[in-house]
Formats: sequence, structure tokens, C-alpha cells
Amino acid sequence: MTTEILNPPSPISLRDGSSHSNVASQESNWVTNAALFWENRRVFLRVCVTIFLLSIAFVLLLPKEYESTTRIMPPEQGGNGAALLAALVGKGGGGGLSGLASSLLGTKNSGALFIALMHSGTISGHLIDRFGLQQVYHTSYRDSTAKRLAHLTKITEDTKSGIITVVVTDNNRERARDLAQGYLDELNKLVSRVNTSSARREREFIEERLKTVQAELQQAQMELSDFSSKNMTIDIKEQTKATVEEDAKLEGQLIAGESELDSLREIYGNQNVRVRASEARNMVLQRELQRATGQDTKALGITDGDSTRPYPALKQLPQLGVRWANLYRTVRIHETVFDLLSEEYEMARIEEAKSIPTVGVVDFPGLPERKSGPHRILIILASTTLSAVFTALFLMAKRSWYSMNEADPCRALVLNITTTIRQYGDRR
Repeated sequence: MTTEILNPPSPISLRDGSSHSNVASQESNWVTNAALFWENRRVFLRVCVTIFLLSIAFVLLLPKEYESTTRIMPPEQGGNGAALLAALVGKGGGGGLSGLASSLLGTKNSGALFIALMHSGTISGHLIDRFGLQQVYHTSYRDSTAKRLAHLTKITEDTKSGIITVVVTDNNRERARDLAQGYLDELNKLVSRVNTSSARREREFIEERLKTVQAELQQAQMELSDFSSKNMTIDIKEQTKATVEEDAKLEGQLIAGESELDSLREIYGNQNVRVRASEARNMVLQRELQRATGQDTKALGITDGDSTRPYPALKQLPQLGVRWANLYRTVRIHETVFDLLSEEYEMARIEEAKSIPTVGVVDFPGLPERKSGPHRILIILASTTLSAVFTALFLMAKRSWYSMNEADPCRALVLNITTTIRQYGDRR
């Protein structure tokens, strides 16, 4: 007689049985959920249609948005270039550069520097004042307006080419273009003001020195002019040469006149008319010669201020020449220094202009032709889909709630909380 031994099921059969049980449970849950959704299909339909219509009305009320794009190419960093401009303006906008705060000297390229400058409080403050953005965005505080502007402005940098793209979004297409152009204008102004290169410091030093030398030159010229006017000295060398030649000429004429006078006296005597005329001419020549040589002419009735001879006497020229030469030399020295500093000043201005990084505009901001937003169809579809999802979750949560046992701790906790909230509401 054979005895049959009932072996327990193998592990494989247990696992297979468990697997079949899980699959059956999942299929049962799916069917249960599908039946729940089908029974409440009208609820789905009402909710989706309502949200669909409301989303249509909502998106129609949304204003159109326009994007204006500009692309700039920052200058290469080097020497006195953009690295020396590394100063990020703080949050205090509109107050000049008093909010200069953190330094960007550690940046590896000027692109990050220019992006930081365009996000600075100085540029945003100037744009807020320039376009009246507080009234446009209907904000009460400047920081809220600045945050709104930063939200509507997208600034990115291409890591390969280094080109910076600035995209400004606004409800008005003209204002979007003007704001994009405003970023370029304010960036150039800020770069010029913040620049502290050695070329600028050299230009400022030469400019101050040039003002001082110009004042000294004017003073020296005035002293030389007063001395020349008082002593009737224009050019001592030329005046000495002219005086000597004139004295020699007068002396020669006087010698010739005396010879002629002696001859006339021998022929006609002392009372002759021609003799007297010759004596008168010789007297005039003698007076001119004495005046030219600086001899005492008071006995002859000649004063120093005689307008017929506006130049100093010969014996006065050496004494006047020393003083005149010193004044003239001082004027020439100041003139030479002034000319050299003027050349250096112009060169410093050129170097300063070269050292200031200027923004190279690749694409100027244009007037947008098409709207960039809002995407009305996507908003409608997304809101309708989300309404269906939330409706399904609500139905499933409601079914789970009613399927709970009344003694379930979770159900008791929720009921206790809702009861407390209602009592608190009734008291108020």
C-alpha cells in the first residue's frame, strides 16, 4: 500500500501565487477607479467645461507681451581694460555711484562683469527714473519695481563666443525696444564713470598741472608786458642794434655838418643865412645824438618822456636788458612747459579713450513684430488637464474617506480637527 505524501508548495509556487495575487489586486484597483470615474463622468465634464471657459476668459484678459533682443560683445580684458572696471553697484539705485559695493576683480572674463553691471542697482535705478516704471508696473516701492524689471529682463552669455544677449519683455513694443536700448546706454555711461585706469589718473594729473602752468605763464607774460610798456623795451637785442646804427648815422651826419659849417664860415662869414641854417641843423643833430647816447639833455630842454623818441637811451639798455632778459626767459620756460604738457595732455586723453571698454553692439534692439506671449492655447490646455487630474484625485480621496472605519484613528483625527475649526468659526 502506497502512502501519498502531500508535499507543501514549493517557494516558486508561493512566489507565483503572490505575483498572481498582486496582479489581480492591481487590476481590481484599476477597474474600481475606472468605474468610479465613469460613474462621475458628468462631474468631470462639468468641471472641465467650467475651467475651460474660465481659462478662455482669463487668457483673453491677459495683455500681450513683446520681446526686444539686443546682442553685445564686451571688449577683451587686458591691461587698463575692463578688469579695472570691476565694481558692482549696490542696491541703492538712483543715487549715483554711492552704492559701489563688491569688487569683481576675480572674474575671468569681462562678460560676467558686464552682466553684473547690467544687474546693478545703478542701471536699474536710472531705467526706472528714465521710463517711469513705477507707474508702468503699478508698484509703490522702487525695490519692487527693480525686481519686476529684473524678472522681465533676461541676460545670458554664450560661453563659446562671449556674446551677451539681452532680452526685455514688455506689454508695449516701443517700450520694450527702448528699454533694451536703455540698457546699452546706461552700461556705457556706467563703464565710463567707474573706469579708474592709470590713463585716467595720468590725464587728471596732467590736466591739473597744465592749469597751474597756464596761470604761471599768464603771470609771467603780464610782468614782461608791464616792464616793456613802462621802459619801452620790446626786444633789447634788436633795439641795441638799431640804436647803435642810429647813433653812428647821427654822428656821421654831425661830422659832415660841422665840416660843411666850417667851409661856409670861411666863405660867407658868421652872419650869413646859410651859415646860420647849417648851425641850426648841427644843433638838432647834436641834440639827437646826446639823447640817443643818454647824455644829460636837460640843458637842451629835452625830457625823458619825449614822444618823438619812444625808445630808451643807449646807456640805459644794459641795465634794462638784464631785467628784460630774466622776464623773457621766464616766459619762454613757461611757454615750453605749457607746450609739452599740452601734447602730453592730448596723448593722455587718447590713451584714456582707448583704455575705456566700450560695448560693441552686434545686434541693435529692434521693434518686435510679433507677440511673445502669453501662450493662450497652452494655458487653456494645461488648466483643463489639471482640473481633470484634481477632480480625479478629489473623487478618489472622497471614496477613501467614506470607506474608512469610524474607529480609524486617522478619520477620528480629521473629524476632531474639522470640529474644532468649526467651533472656532462659530465663536468669531
